[in-house]
Amino acid sequence: QVQFVESGGGLVQPGESLQLSCAASGSTFSIYRMGWYRPAPGNQRDLVATISSTGVTNYGDTVRGRFTISKDDTKHTVYLQMNSLKPEDTSMYYCYYKGIYYGDNGVEYWGQGTQVTVSS
Repeated sequence: QVQFVESGGGLVQPGESLQLSCAASGSTFSIYRMGWYRPAPGNQRDLVATISSTGVTNYGDTVRGRFTISKDDTKHTVYLQMNSLKPEDTSMYYCYYKGIYYGDNGVEYWGQGTQVTVSS
C-alpha cells in the first residue's frame, strides 16, 4: 500500500497562485509516475499533470503553460505550482501514484483529494 499526505488546497482569486503537494509513503516503487487528476464528466478523471521517476512530465491541455509539476525524491513528494488560476480550475485535485513493474504495467493508488476554489 501507498499512503499520501496531501496539502495546499484553498480559496484564491482569479489570477492568483497556489501550490499543492503530495507526499507518498509505504510500499513505494523505484519506477513510478505521480501527479494529479481532477474529476471529469462520466465518472472519469482528467489529467492535470504527472511526473515520472526519471523526471518526464505530462500536462493536461487546459493547464499547460500555467501549471508546473516538480518532485523532491528525498521526500518522496511532488509539487504542483498553479499560476494564473481561473474559475474553471475550481475542482478537487486527486493525488495519483502508479508504481511500475515493467513497461507501463503497475499498480495505481489515489489520494483523498484536495479542494481548490478559484473565485472572486
